[in-house]
Amino acid sequence: MATVQRRPRIMRPEAEPGPAEATRVTHVEVVIPVYNEAHVLEDSVARLYSFLGEHLPYPYRWQLLVADNASTDGTLAVAKRLAAQLPRLAVLHLDQKGRGRALRAAWQASDADVLSYMDVDLSTDLAAYPPLIRAIAEEGYDVATGSRLARGASTTRSFKREMISRGYNLLIKAVLWTRFSDAQCGFKAVSRRAADVLVPLIQNNEWFFDTELLVLAEKKGYRIKDIPVRWVEDPDTRVNLRRTIGEDLRGLWRLRTHAIP
Repeated sequence: MATVQRRPRIMRPEAEPGPAEATRVTHVEVVIPVYNEAHVLEDSVARLYSFLGEHLPYPYRWQLLVADNASTDGTLAVAKRLAAQLPRLAVLHLDQKGRGRALRAAWQASDADVLSYMDVDLSTDLAAYPPLIRAIAEEGYDVATGSRLARGASTTRSFKREMISRGYNLLIKAVLWTRFSDAQCGFKAVSRRAADVLVPLIQNNEWFFDTELLVLAEKKGYRIKDIPVRWVEDPDTRVNLRRTIGEDLRGLWRLRTHAIP
């Protein structure tokens, strides 16, 4: 079951053109899926909120949504407190875990033109976010995804994580014949039109949600843009590598044998 604390009030800054102007406003929603992140949530929201206010100006109109998927610490309380203070922040609470489940609930309930998300640790440099959104809103792409493996990207992480990531993405290409470069970067945007078609087709509710989104998008002919990013590994990551790898392999096998011709 999902409950929304409140939807944000989108305020028009005085500097924006009046209603007579022909410029079309593009509504952008940024989702942060969280599970037991009370210790970092306030700092991450403050950084992101400030960045969006400065770097995503009119005609973009943005809102931020914290999607709490069954946290057992104080995450939900922190999120609600922040939402009471910040007019463009809302909270979505789900009773079940799963990053994919949180994104599905948030995106299907949203009326935004561009739907996006990023991991709460902000490992991806926020400088890549405006290009991510412009790819959808201005360049005609259906999906935009941060890539740590595209030319021009910069990554700081352990050798083990680097090899696992490269190996996994090579496996996707070998098994499903895909062209996108990085399936797992937690930094993506999708158009409303594409989300309405793709999200209901995604079966996974966990970490494989990202991969399934990109694979289905490419196989159905949607345009995908890789955005090279600067990415720094979070030493406090909550990802269980063994479990995630197993989930990914099962997901790839399912797509290869049942979903992708």
